[in-house]
Amino acid sequence: PVDDDALSIEVRKDKLLGGLLAAGFDETSCVSRYQSVLYRKESQHKPSPYLISRLRSYEALHKRCGPYTESYNKTLEKLKTGHHLESTDCNYLVWISFSGLGNRILTLASAFLYALLTNRVLLVDPGTDMVDLFCEPFPEVSWFLPLDFPLKNQFSSFDQKSPHCYGRMLKNNSFANSSKSILAPFVYLHLVHNYDDQDKLFFCDEDQTSLQEVPWLIMKTDNYFVPSLFLIPTFEQQLSNLFPRKEAVFHLLGRYIFHPTNPVWGLITRYYQAYLAKADERIGIQIRVFDTGTGPFQHVLDQIIACTLKENLLPDISTEKPIINQSQKSKAVLVTSLSGGYFERLRDMYWEHPTVTGEVIGFYQPSHEEYQQTEKQFHNRKAWAEMYLLSLTDVLITSSWSTFGYVAQSLGGLKPWILYKPENQTAPDPPCGRVMSMEPCFHAPPFYDCKAKRGIDTGAVVPHVRHCEDMSWGLKLVDNESEL
Repeated sequence: PVDDDALSIEVRKDKLLGGLLAAGFDETSCVSRYQSVLYRKESQHKPSPYLISRLRSYEALHKRCGPYTESYNKTLEKLKTGHHLESTDCNYLVWISFSGLGNRILTLASAFLYALLTNRVLLVDPGTDMVDLFCEPFPEVSWFLPLDFPLKNQFSSFDQKSPHCYGRMLKNNSFANSSKSILAPFVYLHLVHNYDDQDKLFFCDEDQTSLQEVPWLIMKTDNYFVPSLFLIPTFEQQLSNLFPRKEAVFHLLGRYIFHPTNPVWGLITRYYQAYLAKADERIGIQIRVFDTGTGPFQHVLDQIIACTLKENLLPDISTEKPIINQSQKSKAVLVTSLSGGYFERLRDMYWEHPTVTGEVIGFYQPSHEEYQQTEKQFHNRKAWAEMYLLSLTDVLITSSWSTFGYVAQSLGGLKPWILYKPENQTAPDPPCGRVMSMEPCFHAPPFYDCKAKRGIDTGAVVPHVRHCEDMSWGLKLVDNESEL
C-alpha cells in the first residue's frame, strides 16, 4: 500500500502542476483545482519557464485591471462616452458565450492565448451556465464580465452586419481615419465559421498592429483558432518560447483555465470511484454521430468494434469454446454517446461471450440524453463531467469532427484513435487511425497569404501547422520532430 504521508507530500509537491497553477487559492471553493492531480497520470508535458512567468504576470495584470478595479472603471467610461482619446493602461478582450459546450471550451482557450499574446485582460460573458461549470481561474479578481456591462444586451445581435464588426469596418473604410488613428472605442471580431474574407484579415500581421490600439475587443467564435495564431509573424517568437512543444498548447492552457466547479467535480469523482478506479486499464470511447435519423446505426457499431480489435484496444470474443485460462486483468470501458444503444450492444457482446484472453471487460455509460441540449444546466454539467472523465482514461477512441473529443484528448494528454467519418451509411476502411498530435482541429481556417494578398494552402506554410486527420481542410498543431 502507498504510504499516506509520502502520497500527501507528492500531492503537495505537484498540485500546482509543475508551476502551471498559482498557489494561494481557497481550496474549498474549488476542490478540483488542486485535487485533479490525484486522478491523473503525471503529464509528460511540463510548462516552459516562460509560460509560467507569463501566466504569473497575466494574473497580476488581471488583478490590476479586472472587473470593478479603478482601471476597469476608467476604460469603461470611454466605452460609455464613445471617446477614444489617450491610450488606456488596460485593454480588454471580451469573449461572448456562444455555441455548444465543447466549442466554448476550445474558443475560450483560444481567446485566452490571444489575450496573453496581446497583453489584454480576458473577460468572460457568463452566458447561461459558465459560472455553474467553471471555477475562477485567476486569483482574487473575477474573470466574469459584470452583468451591468453596457454592451451586454447587444451580444446576441452582433453579427457581420453590425457597424462595429471589424470585417464590415474594413469594407466601409470606417476603421481608421486618414491619419491612421483608430476611431472606435470597441471592435466586434466575428470569427464564427461563416466569417468572410474581410473578417479573416484578423489573422494578418498588419491588422493585428491596428487592433492593438482598440481598448475593447469583443469576440464571438465557435472555432479553435490557435493554429492560425502560429502563422502570424508578430506572435511567432513569443509562441515558440511559450510552447516549445506545439502539441501541448491546449493541454497546458486547458489545465490552467478549466477547473470543474464543486457540483461538477462531485459528478466526476463519484463516477470515477464507483466504476473506473479499480480497473487495471481505462478505455474511453467517445461516440458522436452526425447522421440524421435515430441511432444506433449498425455501421457505426461495426466501425467501433473493427477499430478496437484492429488496434488491439480490446480483446476479441470467443464464440466457440469456453476460455479456461482466466486472466485477472480487468478493463473498464467508458462510453459517451447521446444514444444508449451502442453501449448496450457492446456490453451485451462482452457479457454473452468470453474474451479470448480471459480479461474481464466492463462497460459504463454515465448518461444518454438522446439529443444535444446546448442551454440546459444539468445537461451541460453532465457533458463537462463526461469530457473530463474521458480525459482520465489511459486509451481513448474519439469521433471525427467532435469538439467534445478534442477537449477530452487534449486535457488528458492523450493521442486518441479517431473514428473516420462514415460515408453513405458504411463503416470506413480503415475504421480509425492514430492522430499526429493531441491538439484540437481548427475547422474553418483562413486560406490566405497576407503578404502576397492571395489564396494559399495554410497547412503547408510551416512544419508545425498541418491539415487535420478528420477534416482535410482543417488545421492543427503538430510537433515536427526536426524542430524539437
